[in-house]
Amino acid sequence: MGITVMNSTAPLDVGDHQHATFAEGLDLECGVHLPSLDVAYRTYGQLSPRRDNAIVVCHAFTGDQYVADTHPLTGKPGWWGRMVGPGRPIDTNRFFVICTNVLGGCMGSTGPRSLKPGSTERWGTDFPPITVRDMVRAQYKLVCSLGVERLFAVVGGSMGGMQALEWAVTYPRMMLAVMPIATAPYHSAQNIAFNEVGRQAIFADPDWHGGRYWEQNIVPARGLAVARMMAHITYLSEEALTRKFGRRVRRDPKDAQAPEASLAMFGDVFEVESYLRYQGSAFVRRFDANSYLTITRAMDWFDLAAEHDGELPAAFAGTPVRFCVVSFSSDWLFPTSTSRYLVRALNQAAANVSFVEIETDKGHDSFLLEEPDLDRTVRGFLGGVADHAGLA
Repeated sequence: MGITVMNSTAPLDVGDHQHATFAEGLDLECGVHLPSLDVAYRTYGQLSPRRDNAIVVCHAFTGDQYVADTHPLTGKPGWWGRMVGPGRPIDTNRFFVICTNVLGGCMGSTGPRSLKPGSTERWGTDFPPITVRDMVRAQYKLVCSLGVERLFAVVGGSMGGMQALEWAVTYPRMMLAVMPIATAPYHSAQNIAFNEVGRQAIFADPDWHGGRYWEQNIVPARGLAVARMMAHITYLSEEALTRKFGRRVRRDPKDAQAPEASLAMFGDVFEVESYLRYQGSAFVRRFDANSYLTITRAMDWFDLAAEHDGELPAAFAGTPVRFCVVSFSSDWLFPTSTSRYLVRALNQAAANVSFVEIETDKGHDSFLLEEPDLDRTVRGFLGGVADHAGLA
């Protein structure tokens, strides 16, 4: 019994997304110059006459710019629609929200699926290695092009939280507040290991073709689906899996004609297996394998203390930014211990920082799920900073 992948023979069609093109390109940290840069984005709410109400919302690893409206490929609601919108914790009646597809992504921003400048050939595995800082510098170009000289805040969860922290380090005078959620100031060895397993699954797919799978009009669907399945397990908790699935078994009707021995071993599947297979097959319809490789490696390289001889407080020295760090008690991918490490470093740097650990059994993905305590924390922090700053 394998993974069923719909439309596995057709490369991802990203369609036409709202984007800005920067003809001057972007100098990457690896030393490569991108001759041209596209940044795909969405905005919500209205920029105030004083241009002081803009919030950048940074998406997590497999997210995109469709934070609060219908996704054009899946038809599903925005990935944080419960958080962003009129009257929501990030209230678009008050704030102007900007969300970009990260550099290296596959929903319109320059990445491996993009055509090389002046060519009809895709970048593919020739796309240069990027960092979280490169992602943020691309976002900075977009923000400035929209006429925003100073942001009100930067908010993000998981990899989005890495971007939020990078904003605070690279452009500390650019915003009033930063809210990193379920994240860390570095990618741990365990997380790097998980990412490597996912990459190896993609490489092992017979449809990988050295990363030039589009030339065969196929995608490495099985490898990408397995990578997603493995990663998705890390986003959950044992308690959440047990509550949702336990050891319940379901019979797959496609196996009705399977030989008896095979049916005995694989015909009855646990509901958690079926759930993971669904997650994997759905993922390949909206994500590109080369982007998966590019972005996971960017996350692996993330370490804010690396340029400061391992001294994280030095990265935030003299920062004027107000921080609110949020963790979840059952998050074992980015555990509360790493958030506390970040908070201690911010305290040592004399930063204005508050810290909230939210009790939940939903795991890392808690920031995307219904969590009233998170809603109250986001609303309270942003509202308090806005009131203190005299934001209308």
